[in-house]
Amino acid sequence: MNRSKRLSVLLCVLVIFCALTLGVSKYEERKEKIKNSDEIILELNSEDVTELSWEYGAEAFAFHKDENWLYDEDEHFPVNEEKVDQLLENFQSFGVSFIIEDAEDLSQYGLGDPLCTIHIGLEEETYEILLGNYSEMDEERYVSIGDGNVYLVKDDPLDSFDIELSDMIQHDEIPEFDSVTEIQFAGSENYKAVYKEDNKVTYSKEDVYFVKEGSGELPLDTGNIENYVETIHELNLTNYVTYDVTDEELKSYGMDDPELTVTLRYRGQDEESGEEKEETVVLHISRDPDEKEKAESEAAKSSDDDESQEDTETDSKEEVTAYLRVGESKIIYQISGLDYEDLMEASYNDLRHQEVIWADFEDISGVKISLEEVEYELTVKEEGKEKIWYYQDDEIETDDFRNALNSLSASGFTEEEPADKEEISLTLQIDNENQPEAEIELYRYDGNKCLAVVDGEPISLVDRSHVVDLIEAVNAIVLN
Repeated sequence: MNRSKRLSVLLCVLVIFCALTLGVSKYEERKEKIKNSDEIILELNSEDVTELSWEYGAEAFAFHKDENWLYDEDEHFPVNEEKVDQLLENFQSFGVSFIIEDAEDLSQYGLGDPLCTIHIGLEEETYEILLGNYSEMDEERYVSIGDGNVYLVKDDPLDSFDIELSDMIQHDEIPEFDSVTEIQFAGSENYKAVYKEDNKVTYSKEDVYFVKEGSGELPLDTGNIENYVETIHELNLTNYVTYDVTDEELKSYGMDDPELTVTLRYRGQDEESGEEKEETVVLHISRDPDEKEKAESEAAKSSDDDESQEDTETDSKEEVTAYLRVGESKIIYQISGLDYEDLMEASYNDLRHQEVIWADFEDISGVKISLEEVEYELTVKEEGKEKIWYYQDDEIETDDFRNALNSLSASGFTEEEPADKEEISLTLQIDNENQPEAEIELYRYDGNKCLAVVDGEPISLVDRSHVVDLIEAVNAIVLN
């Protein structure tokens, strides 16, 4: 190789070496600008914020404060101020774990076209926060706040802003019912149930809700009342159909004349004083008027065909569109067909005792039985803390008898007088001053049902199979 060629080769090597040296130098220089950090890059007090907006994908929302938070596009929108505070809490003490100073290429961190852009306005300054890619290695998100740096943040705010407008609404709340003192129904049902302790009406200490009937009172099943109240408490009021209903629009939801209005009075606790106070919540429930009219029309057409009517009722349950309004709220919610059906089951017959006799068996001190025109008597003797049952002088087991007695429950209520043979009758002696005795007469009604008469009043139909079980339990005792 001649001298000139060797010099050319050496010159190329030198150029390459210099380029590599410069690259390494630049890399080292750049490497020094990437460092770990526990810096707090933003400290915002939510009370000082006057504007909040963000763009995430196709969604964009903007809110501003004028004493209260308002939605820019519709100031009638009821903004959930706690939700706004929750969003701003992300930046109350916004800490990072990694800083890339003077970042040149934001796109490599997903910040050239960010996933989410958040704008926060204060009285004298504003912030633009960009949320970029998620670092799988560090399990943190790249963020820019417009100061030329890129950060990896400890707490990822992205999920907080992945929401819809419905997540920002101040929904009506169903309160905690510490103690319901009164339930009033108006519309499809019209009566009032009142809470009374130490009742003087029935033989059960568990009866605390009563309905006035003439000059007297009728007990309701406490369990049924509690289940009804629980249905109200568990309502999921998030599926709103309008948040600013007008008087003209009320009719389209059946709310100009609700099917059923439920008013609950309850004892709550004052948040400030901690003292107990009485509160009221009112619910209006209606089925979609057009759908209701159609269902009623179809039911009327098929009223002569029991099977067809049953099919129609089943179909209508599956297709129920129903609405609910809390008091005079501007929000109308759509509720599920199941919730609608549960709320509409509010009649006296729905909430009364379904059992023919609901006395605690432990409070029964004796039974007189008439079966096939023969009289029998079961007695109880207390031996220590135990109650022992006897028929004549023989100790007896009463499990089957007790279970059969407890199984006598209504398949339907009726005031129809008995017209067929008496199957069995029982007179129960009860350890209770209010009602020391209860008489149950069970009459044949048809092949599947018997008619229950309690204290001389026709009450309900019961499955004949349960009456047969009771007769067999009695025969097992007296014929053993």
